[in-house]
Amino acid sequence: MSTAVPVVGAPPARQHVSALTAHLVLVGRSLRRSLRDVEALLMAVVLPVALMLVFTYVFGGALDPGGGYVDYVVPGIVLTCAGFGASSTAVAVSVDMTSGVIDRFRTMPIPGAAVLTGHAVASLARNLVATVVVVAVAVAVGFRPTAGPGGWLAAAGLTALYILAITWLFTVIGLLADGPEAANGYGFALLFLPYLSSAYVPVDTMPGWLRPLAEHQPLTPVVDTLRALLLGDGTGEPLLATLWCLLVLVLSYAAAAWLFPRRRRR
Repeated sequence: MSTAVPVVGAPPARQHVSALTAHLVLVGRSLRRSLRDVEALLMAVVLPVALMLVFTYVFGGALDPGGGYVDYVVPGIVLTCAGFGASSTAVAVSVDMTSGVIDRFRTMPIPGAAVLTGHAVASLARNLVATVVVVAVAVAVGFRPTAGPGGWLAAAGLTALYILAITWLFTVIGLLADGPEAANGYGFALLFLPYLSSAYVPVDTMPGWLRPLAEHQPLTPVVDTLRALLLGDGTGEPLLATLWCLLVLVLSYAAAAWLFPRRRRR
């Protein structure tokens, strides 16, 4: 009876790791990195809150002398908050792609793209927490939503969908950028999108040449729908807002899936 003799110096056999386990591990990795980066975490919350206070107390009196501007601006601030928080994903992805950590992951029995999913899920969790903080501060300074439980659930769902969509868009930017500094610069340009929408002022107050861009860009129906859900003003377009978010999400996810294997071979 023969006995198998192990070959001296042979590499150990890879242990099988399920895709779910790999994704959970990498989500945990991204969450731990977010918690350790206290400065970025604070900026994702402090900057939108500061912006809301500036618009409410500095510009609010001129924009709405009746004092109701805080109700108008908070939905826009919520989406701005999501943008600031998601922008760090571009930098984190770029760091992973340029630091050599992806090469280490390739030697492990895990799906390579799970690292991108980890960044996306961590961004969603981080931004939902930041959104709760921003809404709590808004209520403290006079925001008075009239939504019932159904309206709040719908608003939370739309916000989460928007966060996922913009996070995967920033993921694509992180894959395309040559380094973290470039990713940060490219991502910063997207943060101006809320200012070209109905987030801070009604679209019909804008110049005629700018109005078509503000009316037909993705953020305007999203912020109008969020405002309608929270305040019941009836101006939202929930179907259009959802379709825009899904379109950005699907296209960004597909682009990231296509870019990732090509970018990691560079």
